Amino acid sequence: MEDVCSSCLIQKELSVLYDIANLMSGSRDIVKSLEKSLLALKNSLELENCVIYKLDNDILSVFASLNFNKFQKALSSYHIGEGATGVAAQSKEPVVVENVHNNILFLNKSGSRNNNTISYVAVPLIVDDEVIGVFGVNLTKTTKIDFEETIRILSIVSSLFAQSIYAHMAFELEKEKIEDLKQYYKMEWDSKVHNFGDMIGEDPKIKQVFKIIERIAQSNVTILVRGETGTGKELVAAAIHKRSKRADEPFVKLNCAAISDTLIESELFGHEKGAFTDAKEMRKGRFELADGGTLFLDEIGDISPSAQVKLLRVLQEREFERVGGAKTIKVNVRLIAATNRPLEQMVKEGKFREDLYYRLNVIPIDLPPLRERGDDIRLLVNFFLERSMKNHKKSIVITDEAMDELMRYRWPGNIRELENTIERIVLMGSEEDGIGADDMRLLLPALEPQNR
Repeated sequence: MEDVCSSCLIQKELSVLYDIANLMSGSRDIVKSLEKSLLALKNSLELENCVIYKLDNDILSVFASLNFNKFQKALSSYHIGEGATGVAAQSKEPVVVENVHNNILFLNKSGSRNNNTISYVAVPLIVDDEVIGVFGVNLTKTTKIDFEETIRILSIVSSLFAQSIYAHMAFELEKEKIEDLKQYYKMEWDSKVHNFGDMIGEDPKIKQVFKIIERIAQSNVTILVRGETGTGKELVAAAIHKRSKRADEPFVKLNCAAISDTLIESELFGHEKGAFTDAKEMRKGRFELADGGTLFLDEIGDISPSAQVKLLRVLQEREFERVGGAKTIKVNVRLIAATNRPLEQMVKEGKFREDLYYRLNVIPIDLPPLRERGDDIRLLVNFFLERSMKNHKKSIVITDEAMDELMRYRWPGNIRELENTIERIVLMGSEEDGIGADDMRLLLPALEPQNR
């Protein structure tokens, strides 16, 4: 090492720290900022082959470097505990290799050692006591500082690097999450899966449902919504999410009956690239998309036995692996399930796991069919009529006799059928004459004499 006066050296160190702080705060390109900072260290203190490794899945890979070509970057990766770089990550302490020519800790995967190289120092990048990478440098015959001074200055610099890389990782993760959710909601919109707003009703049976929603919305308890097809199970889930502490987080939905047995696990838990024939890229599942928010699984009684096992594990451990992957992913998701099938009977027949049933059925909510809600039919007719007329820019009148026909109808498809029927009435009805009883009978083809 060259002999340099202390005051000159301190001045150089302060100057390079100032430069690095400016570089790290003044650019949106994290890799370019880091490489410019490494160049400042090289020029000021004669530290060679400066490399920043980022830790991902227990592998330290080159994130930023000076003078490394693409082959050197590909070769220079380390497992935790491998070589001086891996040991620094494992121990969370700086590692010094005083003589790189006779110490087996210096693996020299990049081939960067030469006759001018004397030593190697690796310093861990730590945020909140977690290692996120390692900063490594070579000391040469022209380096102006000794081991102790190198460790001191690199520890300060590594703290700046670690905070910048951590902030970058958090930003990229949030950006990725937003992009994933945009894609998810686009699919939902494209497939015309949508809600019609909050629930409506005055009948005592539906008011009891409202009371339960208000009581349990703020908790994180798992809920099982039961009822016939079209009774509004998804609306219940949306109402709970809207009133919960997770209201600002994602509300993600999946109809289990609409997904084949071979794809349901991929939809729920995601898959890695190459996990199966059509898996051309990594894809996140609904649990990851819903992290921090609420996941609504409709027709839960239709999932396969293998998916039931994995679902039970997520409910118990809050973790899973993607299809074809080994990395364990932890999630914080509130689950709301729904079904129109007799789960108790399915448990007896061995078609549905008993332990999963009890995990799901913590808080049951039973939705009454529309035919049992009395005057709520009239309320819903008026609600859908007003909305549909606004959408189609038409004015339709339903006479009292026609309304009586609607009230007598059994509505086997419940609220969903009612909504579609009103849409049909508005599209086909005459603005001049209004809808009479005879017209309504034609618009309700499923209406049978015994139901009138």
